[in-house]
Amino acid sequence: MRKIVLVAAAAGAALSLAACAEEAAETEAAVEETAADMESVAEEAGAEMEAAAEEAGAEMEAAGEEAAAAVDGAVEEAEATVEEAAE
Repeated sequence: MRKIVLVAAAAGAALSLAACAEEAAETEAAVEETAADMESVAEEAGAEMEAAAEEAGAEMEAAGEEAAAAVDGAVEEAEATVEEAAE
């Protein structure tokens, strides 16, 4: 998020400086460079979010498997107790 704010500030600064530039080509190049930087930051942020979501999903899956194993163990223990009591 910090990167996006910095890029946005840089874009604002680039546009301010571009207003003072003598040639339109310089302005266009500055705007294109800023746009490319913003796109790069957005792609990086998206990749980081995707990685975090995948990690969270894996952790949730592992927790679910642990819970299922605990329930299975408790059921087996209860069944053994019932069988012992029946004997």
